[in-house]
Amino acid sequence: MQALFIGGMKSGKSRLAEAYTLKYAKKKPIYLATTELLDGEMNERIKQHKKQRAEQFTTLEEPLHLGQAVAKCEDIVLVECVSMWLNNMLYHGFNYENIEKEMQAILQNRQDKVFVLNDVGSGIIPDNALAREFADISGKIAQLIASECDEVFHVIAGIGTKIK
Repeated sequence: MQALFIGGMKSGKSRLAEAYTLKYAKKKPIYLATTELLDGEMNERIKQHKKQRAEQFTTLEEPLHLGQAVAKCEDIVLVECVSMWLNNMLYHGFNYENIEKEMQAILQNRQDKVFVLNDVGSGIIPDNALAREFADISGKIAQLIASECDEVFHVIAGIGTKIK
C-alpha cells in the first residue's frame, strides 16, 4: 500500500498523513524525517512536528538516501516530507535523473509507505532559475508518486479529499 497526501503549506496534510499511517500500522510506524536543520526557524518547525507526533512513531532521520532508509523499515513508513527531500537533493548537487532514480527505487520497494508533498504547482512561476527547477522537479516527482500510489489525497484547510 502506498498513499500520497499533497497540499499547500500548513494545509493539514502532515496531520492527516500521520493519522492515516497510524490507522494502517501493524506495530509502531516509522516517521522518516527528511528535513535538515539549517536555521533557528526550521528548528522550531521540527520541534512542532515532533510534538505533534509525540511517541506514536519511531523517528528515523535521513535527508538524502531515502531508498536505503525505507529498505530497513519493518512497518509502514511515513515519508515526511518529499518536498524537503527534494530541496536537500538539489542543495547537495543531485540532478533530476538522480532524484527520479532514487524515488523509483523507493516506490518499487514493497514496504507500505505514506508520502507527504507540498503542492508548489498551484502558485506563480518563480522568478529565479533554482526555484523554477525545484517547482518543475516537484511536479514531476508528484506525478511519479501519484501514479504509483493506491490512494492520493489533496488537502486544503485540514480537509483531505481523496482524488485517487
